[in-house]
Amino acid sequence: MEWSIQEIARRAGTTSRTLRHYGDLGLLAPSRVGSNGYRYYDQDALVRLQRILLLRELGLSLPAIKDVLEGQRDTGAALRAHLRLLEQEQARIGRQIASVRTTLHKTEEGVELMAEEVFDGFDHTAHEREVTERWGRAAYEEGDRWWRSLGEEGKRAFLDEHEAIARDWARAREAGAGPGGEQAQEVARRHCAWLASGGTGPGLTRSYVIGLGEMYAADPRFGKNYDRYGDGTAAFVRDALTIHAEHRLSD
Repeated sequence: MEWSIQEIARRAGTTSRTLRHYGDLGLLAPSRVGSNGYRYYDQDALVRLQRILLLRELGLSLPAIKDVLEGQRDTGAALRAHLRLLEQEQARIGRQIASVRTTLHKTEEGVELMAEEVFDGFDHTAHEREVTERWGRAAYEEGDRWWRSLGEEGKRAFLDEHEAIARDWARAREAGAGPGGEQAQEVARRHCAWLASGGTGPGLTRSYVIGLGEMYAADPRFGKNYDRYGDGTAAFVRDALTIHAEHRLSD
């Protein structure tokens, strides 16, 4: 079974022009082109488009989406990964909705609010299981204690420093700096210093930093923190951190 470009655009809530743009970028090739020049898409193309739209919803740039799709040849595994991300986001949003409803009800009724109710769904523990699986329970608990020990100003300063580093990554890439060049490596040094300033992992070992870089480039939840300042920035960060770790760090 196949569908015309107009049918797919209408059903996906996008435009024929967008689908042609995806084709020009090598993201979504039509299954065939008719003698009249019309593009047609089969079931495999529909599944690929769904993956593209999911990744766009998660904030990934088009070049980064292309990298992800090329690295995920197993369609079933890729869709299961996307499904897990969506389910996690659904659960988080559900908690936020319940939190706001509780706040609204108690405010209207004049009932005293509890902090844990107000901020449910807004906390930093969303990646608890992932951190535990990657680096162990002790690493998560250490980071959790450190984060909770910070005051509001300390938390804001820590996040602001990361934003400044992310912008400087994008500037270095836009300036044409190579990941191994002086400019990029200075940002890599600052990035590692920022990591070391927080209880965010098992220590700045070579494998830890390289693993973080890979995660930035491969996982749209993290990559969007860099790609929002310029497409391809997350991959640039990965390459520069890998070079820094290989030359400056040990396991």
